[in-house]
Amino acid sequence: MLYALKIASRYLLSSKAQSALLVLGVALGVFIFIFMSALIGGLANYILASIAGDLSHVSIIAEVEDPALLLDQNSGHILLAQEKSALRQAFLRDAAIYVPMIAALPGVVAVSPQITGSGFITRGGQVAQVAINGVEPGKESAIVQLKSYIVAGSVGLGTGLTLIGQTLADDLDLKVGDTIRLDSAQGVSALLTVSGIYKIGQGGFDRATAYVSLDTARTLMALPQGVTRIDIKLADLMAADAAALRVSAITGLKAKSWTEQGAQVMSALAAQRQTGLLLKSFAMVSIVIGIASSLLLSTYRRKAEIGIMRAMGASRRFVVFVFVSQGALVGLVGGVMGAGLGYLVLQAFPPRDAAHPSVMPIDIHEGAFGLAILLTITIATLAAILPARSAARVDPVTAIGQ
Repeated sequence: MLYALKIASRYLLSSKAQSALLVLGVALGVFIFIFMSALIGGLANYILASIAGDLSHVSIIAEVEDPALLLDQNSGHILLAQEKSALRQAFLRDAAIYVPMIAALPGVVAVSPQITGSGFITRGGQVAQVAINGVEPGKESAIVQLKSYIVAGSVGLGTGLTLIGQTLADDLDLKVGDTIRLDSAQGVSALLTVSGIYKIGQGGFDRATAYVSLDTARTLMALPQGVTRIDIKLADLMAADAAALRVSAITGLKAKSWTEQGAQVMSALAAQRQTGLLLKSFAMVSIVIGIASSLLLSTYRRKAEIGIMRAMGASRRFVVFVFVSQGALVGLVGGVMGAGLGYLVLQAFPPRDAAHPSVMPIDIHEGAFGLAILLTITIATLAAILPARSAARVDPVTAIGQ
């Protein structure tokens, strides 16, 4: 077999220009495969980070219970037991018990009990409707990375303080240190000081969400105990479905994964992966065509040499191995060169942690370098089988006579 490899390498080196073009074509195909893998994978990671990175991966949301059904003994009719207040506030009464249990689960990065509601911010004669989000001081960035989005002031919340979005601040002409009045839907008012202004980049979010401390939200929402929701952040957002099942099992509450609301996003990412697979397949097909056509041409040109080898006792298996070895060598050299070229080119792009909308979200970690080389060697070897079998069928007498 070593002798067959020696002959295969000599065949390749005897036509250096042709072999160089063949290896270059293979390297280009591998480079395209790696570049597309890095682009598709990086884009998917960027989309997931943008959409789900600042969202709760698993949420437990309090739901208003249906009113009790009463039977009127006199008339036999079913009646609804109405609450005195038209605005019934749903809440999770035993949140203080659940939070440490959830935090102890594997894969959980942060747990944020919250009180949410709606209200109005008043500044002079201007009024803006907002969503009120009460979080624990020190956990302002547990779910949404508010610390990284602060453009003025600080992220710290305390009694009498609030964080608002840049768009809302611009609409109401607010700056850090200004005082606003926040009225909740429960009819409770509070005078708050703007301690920080954030800019996430989503107009609706930056215009319509005000963060306050959990105690301030409790007062505004007239909620003496419990919370309205518990948000959970995971180390792996793709493990959200399994984590939601575990959370439901230990709490007895309904936990929702972000994938339930992000079904369209997951479908789009699946379609994107299929498109990337199709494009990468074209690169591999080009390698097959290039190697197969080149070796078929080599077989035709070397019929006399093959005939001599066969006349000297070389078996058909030996001839097949010679030409298959040529394909494998081309795949190995071209694969390594293409992977090296891809690595050098991808180094010019920013790392995935620094990706932003103004640059292509290419992730070098998604390049699949080892897979590209392995596939190239395998495909190149398979592409050489047809020319190799053609060479093995050469009749020694006919070939030498020509």
